[in-house]
Amino acid sequence: MAKIGVKWLMLANLAFGLDTAAWPQNADFGKSLFVTSCASCHGIDGKGKGPLSEQLKVATPDLTVLVKKNGGVFPVRAVYEVIDGRKEYVAYGTRNMPVWGDLYTPLQLPLSHRYTGEAVVRTRILALIDYLNHIQEK
Repeated sequence: MAKIGVKWLMLANLAFGLDTAAWPQNADFGKSLFVTSCASCHGIDGKGKGPLSEQLKVATPDLTVLVKKNGGVFPVRAVYEVIDGRKEYVAYGTRNMPVWGDLYTPLQLPLSHRYTGEAVVRTRILALIDYLNHIQEK
């Protein structure tokens, strides 16, 4: 019975053109995080001209030139630490953006699952870093 159902779903897929639907494995999680968390300041293109950037005291950096500014290498660790923001780094100056390490922690997790919560934070930050790496100017 299940085989018949699968065949009908495949036929319906072909008949109605659903084969062009976006499947989860094709979704760019990092891009969606960037759009919802970062684009308001950094701009949808990451160049630092988001709708809120004019209201900030410090110029919002262009995130598409990180490789150029770092000798041709994407600075994964530095970007991770800036996004996470839970540790203070005097070398980076004052903190002008949200502490995403706290904001990305799932609130509904009980204290006994804090390591699971930390994995969620890491996954989100690494997805953002992957997206930022993809939008670097060549």
